Amino acid sequence: MDLLNFEAQDLYFDGPIEPEVDRLLTLASTGYADGKAESVLLQALAQAPHSLLVLVALYRYYYYQHRLSDALEVAHLALEVSARRLGIPTDWNELGEKQIGLAALQSMTLLRFHLLALKAAAYLLLRLGEEEEGKRLLGKLLELDSHNRLGVRQLLDVVDGHLRVAG
Repeated sequence: MDLLNFEAQDLYFDGPIEPEVDRLLTLASTGYADGKAESVLLQALAQAPHSLLVLVALYRYYYYQHRLSDALEVAHLALEVSARRLGIPTDWNELGEKQIGLAALQSMTLLRFHLLALKAAAYLLLRLGEEEEGKRLLGKLLELDSHNRLGVRQLLDVVDGHLRVAG
């Protein structure tokens, strides 16, 4: 399946958001430097636990704070939300071309979000020293993305080269 073959659709951040959640996200963006962002983002998450906008904001916060385990947990939450919206298995091991094809009919942009979140999870697994799990996940993505639109082949090449040098 060609993951670049789609018409313009809403993105994860285009959906409606409650004014209070929007206020909290704005507050978090201004409170990043003084250390208040995390608690505000967690408040936003408590109010909108299925909002991909909130989950991405929290993911980015943890990622840029180098809190990779926390970022991975949030990535898993985002994957659960997007999988449920797409009607596909939440376990990536169960994904196949049939589920991906049906999800693409529903929302190609949400499917791309889901697949890119899987790639992010794989990258985090690799950074956390979980090479085998990260490589398995990247292998699954390469299987699903026959045109390599997500750039997974290049990431696998870098990983394989690094593991050969380190081994």
